[in-house]
Amino acid sequence: MTDDGSTGSSPNTPKVVEGAPPSDPVGHVFVSHASADTAIAEQVCAALERAGLRCWIAPRDVMPGTLYADAIVRAISNAKVVVLVLSENAVASPHVGKEIERSSSKRRPIVALRIDAAPLTPAFEYFLSESQWIDAEASAVVTVMPRLIDALQQLLASTDAPPPSRKAEDSARAAAGAAQSQAAGAAVATRTRRILIAAIAILAAGLLFVLADKFWLPTRTGALLAPTATSTVVSEDSIAVLPFTDMSEKKDQEYFSDGLSEELIDLLTKIPQLHVPARTSSFYFKNRPEDIPTIAKKLLVAHVLEGSVRKSGDHLRVTAQLIRADNGYHLWSETYDRKLDDVFKVQDEIATAVVGALKLKLLAAPVVADRQTSNPEAYNQYLIGRHLLSGGENWAAAHTAIEPLRKAVELDPGYVQAWAALADAIFLGAEGSTASVAELVAERRKGEDVANKAIALGPDLAAGYSERGFIRVWGNWDFQGAGEDFKRALALEPENSNVIEQYASSVLMPLGRLEEAMPLAEKVVKADPLNSHAWRRLGALQYMRGDYDAAVPSFQRSLEIAPEQSNTAAFLSYDYLLLKKPAMALSLARGSTVELFQHQVSALAEHDLGHAKESQKWLDEILAKNATEGAYQIAEVYAWFGNKDQAFGWLDRAYVQHDGGLTLIKVDPLLKVLRPDPRFHALLSKLKLQD
Repeated sequence: MTDDGSTGSSPNTPKVVEGAPPSDPVGHVFVSHASADTAIAEQVCAALERAGLRCWIAPRDVMPGTLYADAIVRAISNAKVVVLVLSENAVASPHVGKEIERSSSKRRPIVALRIDAAPLTPAFEYFLSESQWIDAEASAVVTVMPRLIDALQQLLASTDAPPPSRKAEDSARAAAGAAQSQAAGAAVATRTRRILIAAIAILAAGLLFVLADKFWLPTRTGALLAPTATSTVVSEDSIAVLPFTDMSEKKDQEYFSDGLSEELIDLLTKIPQLHVPARTSSFYFKNRPEDIPTIAKKLLVAHVLEGSVRKSGDHLRVTAQLIRADNGYHLWSETYDRKLDDVFKVQDEIATAVVGALKLKLLAAPVVADRQTSNPEAYNQYLIGRHLLSGGENWAAAHTAIEPLRKAVELDPGYVQAWAALADAIFLGAEGSTASVAELVAERRKGEDVANKAIALGPDLAAGYSERGFIRVWGNWDFQGAGEDFKRALALEPENSNVIEQYASSVLMPLGRLEEAMPLAEKVVKADPLNSHAWRRLGALQYMRGDYDAAVPSFQRSLEIAPEQSNTAAFLSYDYLLLKKPAMALSLARGSTVELFQHQVSALAEHDLGHAKESQKWLDEILAKNATEGAYQIAEVYAWFGNKDQAFGWLDRAYVQHDGGLTLIKVDPLLKVLRPDPRFHALLSKLKLQD
């Protein structure tokens, strides 16, 4: 029984078509795959069917008693488009080759999802061209399913296909698709993350370029890194510092080799005439099989510094080499054998040698005392903590950084950078916990106290001001104080991308000063093109100012760089809701690592799809589990439903509970229906957000 009381049909209910037996089910999308890739193919199929696109997939849709080959031939003939799960298994499979050959002969558009880098046989080369797929080894299914759904809907429309689903089927199809998606997800989870995002490119005469222009479809794994036409000039005074390789016997010193690389980036960034991509962009290539010329081209640099670290006890061996990217020529190389307490001297010597090789001039020679600590173990613990914080796209990971950072400041109480990092870990760790309101408020205050300590110890360093500004906004709604902190940090480090980004997103955006914030956000993504945080915040600014189409590729790029984020998938889902694409929003519901966002998006999307029972079920789930930390998200749901009284009730509760989500209340599009209400303006005044 569907929501409107009519009798619905299953997604697999047989449909009678010309040339097919009455018992033979058909779908507009034929999913071709090797049997070894069944789990991935079923996951794709389930997501498509949740969006109302009928699929035909074997063995599910081969009716008992039907010859397998005959069923497949009929299914391809009746399909409007073919989705190919392209892999080594598919290339080696005779039946997949025959399916693609028949699809091509029938002039069916083929959407290829390539999940590994296996070479193609001549037969596949004949039927496919390089423009028809992108490699997807570094992505996640949730980031491309919305684009796949949209592209397939366009293709189906262009082939005059009947509507992909009937009204009576909507409820049953969504429920069955959700169950399939959950089952497939559980099965795939056991494959130790072998699910690789497939990327999509469409082959259809005349349509390919239209879709590429509209949907921002890269053609290879690295396409998102490719420089734009306006940014291809490479300065000779430019260098990328790649993460040094951990060569220690136990391979347990990655945090140390990463830390050495970061320190070198920091040192070289202080040279005004030298362009140095930020850590997030250079570290994107860690453990990736990209060669030096390719990396340099994508980061727009003329030189690359790479090296290795071998750490054993108190002995340290560092090897570094400076390479000219266009010809592979080694401009300089050196090996340093030192004691661990000489690590700062090694860093300085490498930076000085690089500058000399590039024929640049240092404004001042590096001073070891500037590193703030002479305690090797304090530095070691700081590097461990900073390494753990580098996974900060996921809030829960921040909590693990607290212990080593506490050790660092215990070993050296004057270590400013460690105090600033500890403030960050305490605040973010509290956000990712299930603490009570009182505990959450106490942890936030503790984080601000630690930031105050960093400022007191290092009043001429930006780190403490930046951390305190962030905490003041998201913990206390102190926008004036935060603005002063960020301005002070920018005065000390005017080119610090992290500070610029935080000022734009934590002060200017909540205050509604979106036009001031936009050029700052764009400056950061230009300087640090592989920073997932920067792309998320650029997308958020575009979303808040109502530029929903522009926000989609920004959020997508953020997710492609770092799929396991806490809230970017949720923001992209909200954006699709405002674009009136609830099926695409629903397909992203499980993209967040936070269950609250998963359930909230499901409630919102199911509501817009007309599935009242499913929507209420997800809202009830949030009310039962997340009434404390999710008050703001509950208010957003009620506002979207048009229930203003409930929305304001939960916003008042969010205020009492010090919910950080209230920071964005002034510019939140999901709350647009509440803005004319006097209660909304009263709440803005309480939050110090009123004009």
